[in-house]
Amino acid sequence: MQKTIIQKLSSGIKMSTICAMALLLSFSQASAQVEKEKNVKAFEFLSNSTNQEPRKALEFKKGAVVSAHPEATAVGVAILKKGGNAVDATVAVKFALAVVYPNAGNIGGGGFLIYRSAKGDINSMDFREKAPALAQKDMYLDINGDPISEKSKEGHLAAGVPGTVAGMVEIHKKYGKLKWADLVEPAYQLAINGFKITQQQAGELNRLKSKFQQFNPLGTVFVKTEGEWAAGDLLMQNELANTLKLIRDKGRAGFYEGEVANYIVEEMKRGGGLISKEDLKNYQAAWRTPIVGNYKGYKVITMPPTSSGGIALVQMLQSVEPYALTKWGHNSDSTVQVMVEAERRAYADRAKHLGDPDFWKVPQKELLEPAYNKSRMANLNWDKATPSTEIQAGEFAKKESEETTHFSIVDKDGNAVSLTTTINTSYGNYVVVKGAGFLLNNEMDDFSVKPGTPNYFGLIGYEANAIAPNKRMLSSMTPTILEKDGKLAMVVGTPGGSTIMTSVFQTILNVIDFGMDMQQAVNAKKFHHQWLPDRVDIEPDALISEVQQKLEAKGYTFYKRNSIGRVDAILVTKKGIYQTGADPRGDDTAGGW
Repeated sequence: MQKTIIQKLSSGIKMSTICAMALLLSFSQASAQVEKEKNVKAFEFLSNSTNQEPRKALEFKKGAVVSAHPEATAVGVAILKKGGNAVDATVAVKFALAVVYPNAGNIGGGGFLIYRSAKGDINSMDFREKAPALAQKDMYLDINGDPISEKSKEGHLAAGVPGTVAGMVEIHKKYGKLKWADLVEPAYQLAINGFKITQQQAGELNRLKSKFQQFNPLGTVFVKTEGEWAAGDLLMQNELANTLKLIRDKGRAGFYEGEVANYIVEEMKRGGGLISKEDLKNYQAAWRTPIVGNYKGYKVITMPPTSSGGIALVQMLQSVEPYALTKWGHNSDSTVQVMVEAERRAYADRAKHLGDPDFWKVPQKELLEPAYNKSRMANLNWDKATPSTEIQAGEFAKKESEETTHFSIVDKDGNAVSLTTTINTSYGNYVVVKGAGFLLNNEMDDFSVKPGTPNYFGLIGYEANAIAPNKRMLSSMTPTILEKDGKLAMVVGTPGGSTIMTSVFQTILNVIDFGMDMQQAVNAKKFHHQWLPDRVDIEPDALISEVQQKLEAKGYTFYKRNSIGRVDAILVTKKGIYQTGADPRGDDTAGGW
């Protein structure tokens, strides 16, 4: 803009013309701000119509932690107050969640993280589980070649080699400040002394009692011997405490070798699983180069494959950027239509092109090309929905329950971590390793068990994500960090299986396009489309009836479901304050100092 003005001055343009241009720019900016304020008011009206008091944003000056459980958040804040950095708090929160949030916080699973230092250096870690060395492409098919769905979802055969402990060891080695033992100790104390379960956790444990009994005939602490679990009951986990003590004292070797490794292998033999001592000893977390995209002046730093989340997120942002979302408003019919069509196309590409980059040539550069994603939206028809049967993956010149969990952390210096982790469906494969006290994952279901066959979350996959020994299964996890003008702007992520990518996508738009604060952006009702099945999933009260009717008239099909995602995020305000958003859909809690 300044260059243009100087050129016009040198050409003899009158100052009045330049003043008019400046006034026009100022008016345009003011109009955009007015539109954002209208969007926030409309959102607040819709939120209040549910007769529930919406959560308000909390703000902290020296550091913030947002996680799925109040005990884990408290552990993270305590580490920050002791002088630990964001990575120290990450390690402490991760192990604490393994105790207080056993359905998804884990040491029997894996995940992904994005790191950004206060100086702007970025990195990402893939500590996703791997298929055991004895895994085979057709291991979950019957004699007719049809999937045996239970085998990849429940019991010992569904487990991949865990990556969490290796991941935490590696990130602490590279960026940590405090002693390793001091970071694992809080989790050990929570396990040995117990913690009070929440009402939501009590309901889950009671509902899954028969599953725990079926897959743990030798017993588990998750089954109450008398009566049912109730909110406030103390859950003590002595076997898990011993495992954490070994990890505290021996680091990586405390899990992948010795006593705990023996327990895992014995459990595999007991239930017909495949994980061996060699699988455990050979597992390594992988440092990867983050994906970097741009959206309306924001730098988007997100996860590359083996996660599909980062590519899909940038694709969707590029697809909607040319459209007037702010003018149309939050969850208006035009806004929803454009976003759904962007989601539909990104998920079609995911199905065909994305897999473990160590085994499959992912066309990452082509998928992230703005011109490609713009071309994908060229056949959008405002008069009717685009049937998913008419949308296929792009062609290039080459050959998850939703019970994941996410947390976001920023320290006083501005170092930030966005971490998403899972054992796949809620409480994984229901197998608790006898003697070691932790749940195993059922991540093998995230492979394409058979090309074109949907997994637990309805996601379709093909050869790119076929099962192979030592291969990482494709994920939807999308830990993300945003910058603005070279400064930290947002840390965001969510659980939610196949809805993770669209939940992060919508949360970012809620802040940038619709002017919401961090908590409002997290509170906002969501919708989701994943190419197949060809329907739009919506939370209760996500759309006003008039908007839904308009879209139904164009051929969109809506499916009402329960909550979508549990976003935990941090926004840096213009004053440099850390503003938090802890999702009210669960026990998620924000804290800081």
